[in-house]
Amino acid sequence: MASAPADPAPIRLLLVDDEPSLREPLADYLVRQGFAVRAAPDAARARSLLVEERPDLVLLDIMMPGEDGLSLCRHLVETRELPVILLTARGEATDRIIGLEIGADDYVVKPFEPRELVARIRSVLRRATRAPVMTEEDALYEFDGWRLDPLKRRLTDPEGTVVPISSAEFRLLVAFLSHPRQVLDRDRLLDMVQGREAHLFDRAVDNQVSRLRRKVETDSRDPRLIQTVWGGGYRFAADVRRVVQAADRPGG
Repeated sequence: MASAPADPAPIRLLLVDDEPSLREPLADYLVRQGFAVRAAPDAARARSLLVEERPDLVLLDIMMPGEDGLSLCRHLVETRELPVILLTARGEATDRIIGLEIGADDYVVKPFEPRELVARIRSVLRRATRAPVMTEEDALYEFDGWRLDPLKRRLTDPEGTVVPISSAEFRLLVAFLSHPRQVLDRDRLLDMVQGREAHLFDRAVDNQVSRLRRKVETDSRDPRLIQTVWGGGYRFAADVRRVVQAADRPGG
């Protein structure tokens, strides 16, 4: 008798918030929605939990005692490439912009409807796991001595050094490399990179472009690859090649 297929493993969330009145009932709600949740009251505890287990997504409060959420967000994006949704107070507009610039994937303003948060979680995870559209399954992007492997999400510079790249930066770079020398306005970039369900604003695109320029430009203040088209948006100004990797063959 064939055994029933095993249930898929639940999505693992790390919830970091110093307010027990929000953290505990929200964790309970998310568990009832089918998520596996670990909760931390501060960044120090969150870092300890991250050593034990890698979550699929982090829900992160900005204002916390000790290390704040922006500092922890930077660490998560740069060293672990984890999707992050910021939980922010209504008056923290500047912090939200900084968080998006650092590489957070989305934000939710307190007080929020838990159902909205669940929708944002699923949306961010869909974007994070969405495979890039490629004409050849294992084709690489090459531009100006750089190389991007979309399957491994690995960016290497002309010297062959791997350059860490966040999920948001990866999606933005793929958008540019898929449309070289074309002017892409902010609305189109939002659709291609974030999706309209993220409810982000034009300024977030500018911040993400600035972050990406710091990774790939010799001088980010005088960009040569990602050019600003005043009144129009941005244009990737280098030639892009698609290179198919040779498959490994036995005895080769």
